[in-house]
Parts: sequence; structure tokens; C-alpha cells
Amino acid sequence: MRLTIDGHPVEGPPGSTILEAARSVGVPIPTVCYHETLEPIGACRVCVVEVEGARTLVPACQRRVEEGMVVRTDTERVRANRRMVVELLESSADTRLAPEIGRLASELGADPGRWASLQHEKPLPARGPKLDNELYVREPDRCILCYRCVKACGEQVQNTFAIAVAGRGYEARIDPGFDLPLPDSACVFCGNCVAVCPTEALTFRTQWEMRRDGAWDESRQRTVTTVCPYCGVGCQLQLTVQDNRIVKVTAPVDDPTTRGYLCIKGRFGWQYVHAGLQTAPEALPKAQTDARRTA
Repeated sequence: MRLTIDGHPVEGPPGSTILEAARSVGVPIPTVCYHETLEPIGACRVCVVEVEGARTLVPACQRRVEEGMVVRTDTERVRANRRMVVELLESSADTRLAPEIGRLASELGADPGRWASLQHEKPLPARGPKLDNELYVREPDRCILCYRCVKACGEQVQNTFAIAVAGRGYEARIDPGFDLPLPDSACVFCGNCVAVCPTEALTFRTQWEMRRDGAWDESRQRTVTTVCPYCGVGCQLQLTVQDNRIVKVTAPVDDPTTRGYLCIKGRFGWQYVHAGLQTAPEALPKAQTDARRTA
């Protein structure tokens, strides 16, 4: 398919999206709910673009390319819509730990305060962090309802279907059902929902506790790549290490075996690495000390 994006002639295979075609020639289109390992969700509308002849803006992550299509990604109309979307995201959730949203807000000159009157009419109840297990923390106040976690838990990755959207409108939230604690749900604690969350509404417990205690310092962290020792699949692991201690484990999204997803053993079964170290228990994150006591 031959099309034009911001004046650049582009050729994209049938079935590809405007976003994929734009990125193939280096034209940037911002995204929030889009994740390269999941099917396009189209929930946030940050990636909207203008297509010549179309009445409305279209999401670049979902709209397929067509022969002769003319696309504009950076017009005033596009920027105004993206600015409003970012303002609504920032006014409805705590996005301070979402770097991509913060970058977009700064770039677009977003002013979430102009939606404050709507908050006063129907203020959102503060829900606070949910600490119902030793492996990860849910913070609904940071959730922007991008649906990435729901897709990763469901048919696209884990096939567990432990979480879904509950409620409507301002009451909408990601929930395991009837506001149950996660240990009472179908969750298998693979942590794949945490891996795709863009706002830290889902966070590894070690990371959450270190942030709470003021100990999380990315300038002192390094990444070590290794192979999971638990079975013969050979999943690649990326260990985030701070002060010679593992503080979280992820997987590279470009790994053809895992695509960034792991099982509970690969994601969380690393405490044994520090079992012989002589560190006072009070100096460790709570999740690790709990794991030691359990062992």
C-alpha cells in the first residue's frame, strides 16, 4: 500500500496500521495505551491523526493503511485533541510516575487544572494502595484505564482472566471481581499485568516499598541480563540491581521466547540469590524479608 505521511511517501504491507507505517519512516506518533506485544487497544486516543477525506480523527494504532491515503500527524487539530486527552488523563488519575504522559503534557502545554470544576462536581474517591499480597501492589488512584493489564491477563498472553473492568464512568476500575483481594481471585501472580502498566498503578512490591521509603534511586541502578534458572525454556531475564541487590526482574520485549512476559518463578523467585548475604532484615524491602521468613 502506498500512502503519504506528513509529506513522506511510505509503503506499508496490507493490514499494517498507520502507526506502523509512520514508525517505519521515522515519523513519531505518541502513544499511551499501545504496547508492542499486545493487539491495539485504542482506549486512550493519544495517537489520533488526520486522514484526508475522513470526518473525524482516527487512532493511528488501529486504522489500517489504504492505497493513496494522505495522513497528517502534527496539525493544530491533532495537537489540540492530544492535549485535551492528556489533560483528562492527568485530571482523573495520579500520573506522576508515568513519564510518557508527563513528557506529552509538557510538550503539548497541557493544563489539567481547567477540568477541576468537573472534579468538584463529582470528586473521585481516593482508594489508596491495595497491599493484599507479597509480590505486587495495586494503586487504583494511578490507573488511567488503558486496559493493557486486562489484555495481558486475558486471551492475549496469560489466559487467566483474573482482572477486568468493573463499574461505569467515574466508577470504572480494574478489579478481580467483587473487590476481592488478589489471593482470593484467579490470579496466578505471573506479574505480566505489572510488566505492561504505564503508570505504576501496578507495581512490584519491592519497588513500591523502596519508593515509599525514599530508597528507590534509578541513578544507582544497573541492568544485568541473564537466563532464568528454573526450567529448560531459557527465558531471558533483566535484573534491575541497586547496591548489589536485585530489586525487580523484567524480560526484554524483543525476546522471541517471552516477548517480555514471565511466569511467577522467573518474575519473583529471585530472593534465594541474597540468602547468604549478611544484611540486617530491617535494611531489606518488606517483600524480601517476608520471603525469608517463609523460607
